[in-house]
Amino acid sequence: MMARAPELLIADDWADYQLLDSGNGGKLEQVGPYRFVRPEPQALWAPALPAREWEQADATFSPAAAGDEEAGRWRFNRELPQSWVLRWDDIAFLSRPTPFRHLAFFPEHSVHWRFARECLEKHQGGQPEVLNLFGYSGLASLVCAKAGARVTHVDASKKAIGFGKDNQVAAGLDGAPIRWICDDALAFVRRELRRGRRYDGIILDPPKFGRGPDGETWRLENDLPELLGACQELLRTDPSARDSAAGFLIATVYAVRLSYLALAQTAQAFFTNGAWQVGEMALMHKDRDRLLPTAIFARWKS
Repeated sequence: MMARAPELLIADDWADYQLLDSGNGGKLEQVGPYRFVRPEPQALWAPALPAREWEQADATFSPAAAGDEEAGRWRFNRELPQSWVLRWDDIAFLSRPTPFRHLAFFPEHSVHWRFARECLEKHQGGQPEVLNLFGYSGLASLVCAKAGARVTHVDASKKAIGFGKDNQVAAGLDGAPIRWICDDALAFVRRELRRGRRYDGIILDPPKFGRGPDGETWRLENDLPELLGACQELLRTDPSARDSAAGFLIATVYAVRLSYLALAQTAQAFFTNGAWQVGEMALMHKDRDRLLPTAIFARWKS
């Protein structure tokens, strides 16, 4: 069933992250004790802060070419540590500059971490199981594990898996039941279906384009429908089957040309029951009412 109206999810629950300013295709961020300037194609407006505030950033990511804001290099105005500890709520993790402009976490995803935790807290019966696809540095996996779930974390990048394991140590969750798997997401879910595996919650944050560890090719517009259909089969959607009330799906997409309606209607084709939320995600600027749009999302729960 289509949602009546789109929702706007605003990640305003951070102490260690602040969006200080944005504009002219960039954003100025406070990430723990350090300030960064990174590309932001949706910031079409003029910055509010004077240029000197931007020029005093600790590091700036300069895109290599127009149209590809992830390719480029960092310019450091002073020496920074390889990584540093941040906190979201009761989870500690590591931030660091990566070669693709990212800082090893996406602050807007805190709205999904809270949603997943709330779903897991309502779970009845045995220990819930969560599948985190395209899991990157593992913050969603840590939140779910701390909420009592067994987590299967899948990412095609060995480096991302390494980041996740580092974060598990930083969070003090060394003994938490998390399986770290370097694999192609679609190939993995196909095998899980053949094995008859089921999960109580699934989180996916697919890129527009990617490659698996064995050269598999991922294209969002071609492969997302099959992946969503497989996720529906993998989810325990019948509460009577396992005394469960925790079933949920979270999907986030950063493809700029894709409408939230396209994501929502594709996902809803595979789920006939339950409650949906669809819309956009955004970050609030410090000391200003302006929002920075970041991604589109669709969320379902039984």
